[in-house]
Amino acid sequence: MSELICARNVSKRYGKKIALDNINLNVSAGKILGLIGPNGAGKTTLLKGILGLAPVDGELRVMGLNPQRERVKLLEQVSFIADTATLPRWMRVSELMSYTEAVHPRFSRVSCMKFLADTNIQLKDKVEQLSKGMVTQMHLALIMAIDSQLLVLDEPTLGLDIIYRKQFYENLLNDYYDAQKTIIITTHQVEEIESILTDLVFIGGGKILLNDSMDNIANTYVELQVDAQYKEHALAHNPIHVRNRLGGYGMLYEGTNQRESLAGLGNLTTPALSDLFVAKVKPQLCEQGIV
Repeated sequence: MSELICARNVSKRYGKKIALDNINLNVSAGKILGLIGPNGAGKTTLLKGILGLAPVDGELRVMGLNPQRERVKLLEQVSFIADTATLPRWMRVSELMSYTEAVHPRFSRVSCMKFLADTNIQLKDKVEQLSKGMVTQMHLALIMAIDSQLLVLDEPTLGLDIIYRKQFYENLLNDYYDAQKTIIITTHQVEEIESILTDLVFIGGGKILLNDSMDNIANTYVELQVDAQYKEHALAHNPIHVRNRLGGYGMLYEGTNQRESLAGLGNLTTPALSDLFVAKVKPQLCEQGIV
């Protein structure tokens, strides 16, 4: 499978602060990648580098292009949804669609109308009449209606209620994604996207702390739900993370060679991404004195 994004030793400094620390990353076509990290982890800096919005050191190619030198050509094939939706307040919805159709050859009015059909937005509405959530819905509909090879979503559902968030991700899978498109999603609501991801990257302190497919992650990590009476036995197997739960503990392990012995201590499950995130990212942040 061809590499859509190839990053080699990508770094970025802001004065003395290291935003990206020798990032190495390959993203193949047809993937839905979750890029997860705490505030200040380097997510936005990496996305800006990929989109050609900020210079970075190292080698970075996106669809075979240099994002800095060939930004215009790159953006013809990329769609980007930022965490803050901004649209001209004086324009009507119908005018926004006409404008986008005029400036972007890959925009589909039919697709945009399909995405808007699940909202309360009317063609005659002006942006200034829309609620904050509706502006976000309008922004999503416009961008999703552009047939791009790469779709970058930076906190795409920020400010939306849970019903529309779930609906958005369903539309993303059913009406947008195909095996030729690649999607990168950053979000703090990891539990909402884990079922749609093919690959996962954790980033913290400017470093990549986990980079794997969801299939491999399910095979590599396991959580033991253990009663308090078996705590010491479970700890002897060296969990990478321990959390309290009602009546006992949840202990997360890396590696599959312990599953048989762990099974005798309690119930084994696939860990939630939020728990895996804490297990992999928190030690790095503690080491850097961030938490």
